[in-house]
Order: sequence, then structure tokens, then C-alpha cells
Amino acid sequence: MKPSQFHLNKQAHNWLAYRMLDDFLESRRGYFKGALYDMGCGEAPFKEWFLRSADSYTGVDWAASAHDVKADIIADLNKELPIRGEAADTITALSVLEHLCEPGTFLKESHRVLKRNGHMLISVPFQWWEHEAPHDYYRYTSRGLRYALEKAGFEVVEILPQGGFFTMWFLKFNYFTLRFVRGPRPVRSVLRFLGGLVWHADQLAAPLLDKLDGYPALETCGFYAVARKKA
Repeated sequence: MKPSQFHLNKQAHNWLAYRMLDDFLESRRGYFKGALYDMGCGEAPFKEWFLRSADSYTGVDWAASAHDVKADIIADLNKELPIRGEAADTITALSVLEHLCEPGTFLKESHRVLKRNGHMLISVPFQWWEHEAPHDYYRYTSRGLRYALEKAGFEVVEILPQGGFFTMWFLKFNYFTLRFVRGPRPVRSVLRFLGGLVWHADQLAAPLLDKLDGYPALETCGFYAVARKKA
């Protein structure tokens, strides 16, 4: 079972982004244990998958989210969290930091909430479109992400690019061409079908073409990170 099923819709313009996230989470399954806190959980799409490894799941998000929030704790992630210190064995923050106007406060609070030797797993955008306005504030380079984590007290275990130039470029192309799927319903259906053929083909080709990219971190969609709270 994959962490999500979003990557299975091969007509979608962005299934590759979900597949990359699924692959990252699956390959780091060993980190998901004990009490897991999913910060910015939204609709909690990974809850059942996390609970295959973790002992408990707590979703945290704010009431004004653009998603249908299914949080156990309602809290503004830009402020002090209503969670006791060292409550979590694992913290996840997937596509969250870019939507926070005070990401430094959030990382410091996450560090406080995390147990010693606990891990935080993060995904952030780098070359990605502006979305969920007005709450879209930042884009992160690998060095910027490392600096923010270390400033909050974390030890960075790893930072990985989300594909290379071709994955980034094709996904940008797909999001751009999606804007032209408009008009009466029959017209939209035809355009989406034709677009889907192109989107599926370019997302299949992107990982293969990325092998030509010797420096994927320079022009990638974003980054995944694993950080640890030192003992």
C-alpha cells in the first residue's frame, strides 16, 4: 500500500509530484514510530498509512486552512503550540512551511515538542507556482532550509531534491497548460483528455531525462528533509 493514492490518476497533470512524495515517505518508513504529530495535516490523507508504523497519530492544523481540516488539535502554526514539550517521537510537515508567515517560530516550537533523538520530516517547494493565496510566503533552497532547521536547534540528517530540471519544467508546463482547460463541459472534457495524454507522457519521461541532470538541486521542484533533535 502506498502512502497516498493520488499518484494513481495517470490523467492528472501532477501525479508525478505525489509519486515522488510517496517514494520518499516509503523509503523513510523507519522514522514513523511512537507518537506522530502531523503538522498542517489538512485532510489527514496519510493518517492510516502512518498508523501502520506509528503508535498514535495527532493531526494539527488551523481552522482557516484551504482544506477540509481533519485535525485533532486546532492551532495557528505561526504561534506557540498548545502541545506539551517532548510529546512527539516523530513530526511531519509536508508542504507546510511555505504557507507560514513565521516558519522560524514553527520550527522552534516543533523542536520543543519533539522528544530527544526524535525526527522531523519535511517537504518544501523551491521552483513551484504560487498557490493557496494569500497564505503562500516562501520558497526554499537547500541551503536556506538547512539554515532554518539548524537555527531552530535541529541536526540535519539529509536534504534531497524533488527531481531535477526536467521534472520541474514538465510539471510547470502541465500546471500552465491546465489553465487552458475551460469552456463548455464537452470542450473541457476534450481538452482534458488531450492534455492528459501529454501530461502522462511528459511525467513518464521526466525521471528518465533527469538522469542527464548532474546537479538536480539547482533547478528542482523542492526538497525533502529529515532532521533530528539532538540528545
